[in-house]
Amino acid sequence: MNRLYTPSLLLLAFFLNFSFYAQDTQALLRSKEQRITELKNELESSRQIADSLRLLDIMERLERVGWPGDDGELVKHSAMALAYDEEHEMAKWVAHIILREVATGRTTRTNDFRVDPKVSTGTAEQEDYFITWVDDSGKRQYDGFGFDRGHLAASADFRWNQQALSESYFYSNMSPQRPGFNRESWAEVEDYVRSYAIENDVDLYVITGPVLSDDLPKIKRSPNKVSIPELHYKIAVDLENERSFAVLMPNKLCEKPVENYVVPIREIEELTGLNFFPNLDPQLAEKLETSTDYTPWLPKNQRGDVMMLSANDLEKGQYNTLQAYNFMDSNKKVKICGTVVSTFKSQKGNIFINLDKRFPNTVFTVSIWARDTGNFSYNPEVELENRRICTKGNVTSRDGIPQMNVSNEKQITFLDGEGL
Repeated sequence: MNRLYTPSLLLLAFFLNFSFYAQDTQALLRSKEQRITELKNELESSRQIADSLRLLDIMERLERVGWPGDDGELVKHSAMALAYDEEHEMAKWVAHIILREVATGRTTRTNDFRVDPKVSTGTAEQEDYFITWVDDSGKRQYDGFGFDRGHLAASADFRWNQQALSESYFYSNMSPQRPGFNRESWAEVEDYVRSYAIENDVDLYVITGPVLSDDLPKIKRSPNKVSIPELHYKIAVDLENERSFAVLMPNKLCEKPVENYVVPIREIEELTGLNFFPNLDPQLAEKLETSTDYTPWLPKNQRGDVMMLSANDLEKGQYNTLQAYNFMDSNKKVKICGTVVSTFKSQKGNIFINLDKRFPNTVFTVSIWARDTGNFSYNPEVELENRRICTKGNVTSRDGIPQMNVSNEKQITFLDGEGL
């Protein structure tokens, strides 16, 4: 006999069945959510352990290379070490490592400037750079002494770790830097080095410092008599690829490209009396300390650029593109020499030739106006590509960059032994 179900019984069966499966689904969901929470906690714990191991590894690697000198008080922090000079109230040098993890770091500026508790004699402090007070109306006032608190080891180099980044704001890691230098020239150097680490996926050993001497002036209103460095240096070494990069820059707005301040590390050692790689293999140290080849360190958008010609390789009366700055608007005819890295012919027929560095990082431009192109037996924008040339004429300035107008082919000579 067939069993008959009334509509009410069918409805009851549906809800009982739905309730059973709903409870089962909710239990499964709660279980998965709990597992997700557990995995997140495990991941965060693993990250913290990994960061702690990285910090230990950084200090071990710094010590393997060796400390640049034994003068000053050696102070070790989580991710940087320094030698503090009490006489000048700043570090003689600061050593740290830019890890490849900086590419994915998301920690932002902490701005927690403070005295370094590890320096036994005390460090500079806020009042050495500026003072603040609250006026009668309750408004906070500021009185600066004309200098920024400039980082030696850049804070952004530590953005992969909150503790390391915060420690970069100790006053032991600061030096008085003129605003144009700190905010533009020095910031460009810091970006230059950090970009290399990111683009090449490598760790970099970095040493930074002021050039200190007994005759340096002091910040006049500084309670601790902080010295004002005239020069700063930054040294970066890629030990994996055995490459080095070093700059020595005056403490002011530097209008020339970073590469114009590149020097061999040996020159900085002689200037400071420091030995930056005491524990490295002598042959490797020699290679690193004498190199001035900055081309591997160029950002990707400048990889078509070349090193400027060495002034020592040029004949009397010939000057490279760096020396061209010395003749801007001097009304003196000189020969400026370099390698043609790019050319451009406008719709109006004007030709622009860049030596050594491409637009927009131009260091020297040769202009041939359309009205003068008939004075050439060849097409300059085509035939001059990749040639090493000298151009003779007056060096003028355009937006602070040296340039020269050339009106005929006699003003151009070739350094590679072949004419046109």
